[in-house]
Amino acid sequence: MRTINEIIVHCSATPEGRPTTVGDIRAWHKQRGFKDVGYHYVVYLDGSIHAGRPESAIGAHCKWHNQHSIGVCYIGGVAKDMKSPKDTRTEAQKKSLLQLLKMLKKKYPQAKIYGHRDFAAKACPSFDAKKEYANL
Repeated sequence: MRTINEIIVHCSATPEGRPTTVGDIRAWHKQRGFKDVGYHYVVYLDGSIHAGRPESAIGAHCKWHNQHSIGVCYIGGVAKDMKSPKDTRTEAQKKSLLQLLKMLKKKYPQAKIYGHRDFAAKACPSFDAKKEYANL
């Protein structure tokens, strides 16, 4: 069993409002040489939560942090112009993401929640996840 000490929130870096699936992300990640989709969970625009990699499998979502983390991705994160980072979470995504993170914190109480941007020179997830979820 893996020791999980980080839950890392990502965005799919797709434009606001564009539906994207785990299958789409899996295809992109496989094109980059990954074995599977890099995230453990993906939150769709309608707030539905979809499984990616099993939690027991090491993810491929944050360099140097995959071994001991769970990767969670919401669909969106970029303005319609495809250039500007933007917090595009729908109300349904915000609600589901909060529920998912609470469930993961209950399962892994020692884990701290971060945004991908806390570990990489990226805007991802286009909001400050560490601050927003600090009290979980």
